[in-house]
Amino acid sequence: MSIGAGDFDYIRRLVHAGAAIVLEPGKEYLAESRLVPVARAEGFATIAELVATLQADPRSVLHRKVIEAMTTNETTFFRDVHPFEALRQHVIPELLAAREHTKQLTIWCGASSSGQEPYTIAMVLRHHFPALASWSVRIIATDIAHSMLARTREGLYSQLEVNRGLPAPMLVKWFTKEGTHWRVKPELRAMVEPLELNLAGTWPSLPTCDVVFMRNVLIYFDVPTKQRILERARRHMPADGWLFLGGAETTLNVDDRFERVALGRATTYRIKRA
Repeated sequence: MSIGAGDFDYIRRLVHAGAAIVLEPGKEYLAESRLVPVARAEGFATIAELVATLQADPRSVLHRKVIEAMTTNETTFFRDVHPFEALRQHVIPELLAAREHTKQLTIWCGASSSGQEPYTIAMVLRHHFPALASWSVRIIATDIAHSMLARTREGLYSQLEVNRGLPAPMLVKWFTKEGTHWRVKPELRAMVEPLELNLAGTWPSLPTCDVVFMRNVLIYFDVPTKQRILERARRHMPADGWLFLGGAETTLNVDDRFERVALGRATTYRIKRA
């Protein structure tokens, strides 16, 4: 199946309106690869038929399926390694001291995809910080895609997925084998709270988050959308909170209320002191 110029333009506008994702001209191949499975699953012979149905009913469930299909869900356990080393070596020790009186810690993973990032954080906390066992610890995992949130709740991963970045000792300690798959143990799943959230849309109520992971998602948005998202995230952070972005992302020239802080080989961001 191929996608015509008019249909591609409609998909571009649909995805930008629904998720603020910028689909650049020349990405027709990407639209085709993402939409062919949707078209086949819905019984359409061509992408053109799929688009015609979308246009005929602008409020259909099919719109959500198309928008979800066009989002990127690339993720792995311990992705890029260094942010999690910074979390273990610097961020959590500092927060342990700062939150000793409340014994409460909240971490938010925006655009958490199928859950590998929040479960990586849960493993870091449980494995390296036994003192947190007596604390109230929340890891909020948000995503726009229902299918990704369902996967996070299930906590079930293929052999290929656990082979990508997950150290063997962590696999043995925190997962149980189920046929050809591995399931996250209940004590870790209990720490992670999946929640639907469209970063470019209306946000549900969120608590103050001591650490925000918003990695490898801002790259898909235009500058005004990035500015709105960072400003809203900042309002959910305490003065001593920490922000982690992807390696190709920055707050520089986007939100001047943040300052860059290097922690070893990781880059983090904190709210500038007034």
